[in-house]
Amino acid sequence: MVTGSLARRYARAVLEIGTAHGNLDKLGADLRSLARAMHDSAELVTALTNPAIRRADRRRVIDGLLARVKAEPYTRNLVYLLLDGERLGSLAAISREVDAMIEAKAGRVQAEITSARPLDAAQLKQITAALEQLSGKKVAVTRREDPELLGGVVAKLGDTVYDGSLRTQLRALRDELTK
Repeated sequence: MVTGSLARRYARAVLEIGTAHGNLDKLGADLRSLARAMHDSAELVTALTNPAIRRADRRRVIDGLLARVKAEPYTRNLVYLLLDGERLGSLAAISREVDAMIEAKAGRVQAEITSARPLDAAQLKQITAALEQLSGKKVAVTRREDPELLGGVVAKLGDTVYDGSLRTQLRALRDELTK
């Protein structure tokens, strides 16, 4: 398994190549598709990462997969490089790093908003505006519902969590009263 720093190095190389050739979004999409395919099929992961299977056979499987996603030549080169280095198991980590770098380059950040009940459009717009002001970047929001929150909202912006849930407020009150 590739450590985070090694996945970042591969991702930086993809970012540089994609920027230089003007196809960064396509390279990111190719890697996302390949990582998703490997995530969805344990058999595919075994076939591609098992060194007991001949490399030529694994390459044929990869060729079929690359043809199916209509991968760019640079994506093909990266995947073949990972195969030769027995690092195909790290494709998902590399893909995540590439996605994060593309988002950062575009001045966007991902946020996950969790609420007890579905938010209406006005509430979502207000929360999104507050997160954009906090981050100074454009925010792409993913919504989730969690009835255990009781009320309020939990927003995860990058690595930072803003917890305004009623559950957390009640816990804090309980802790304060038991002191």
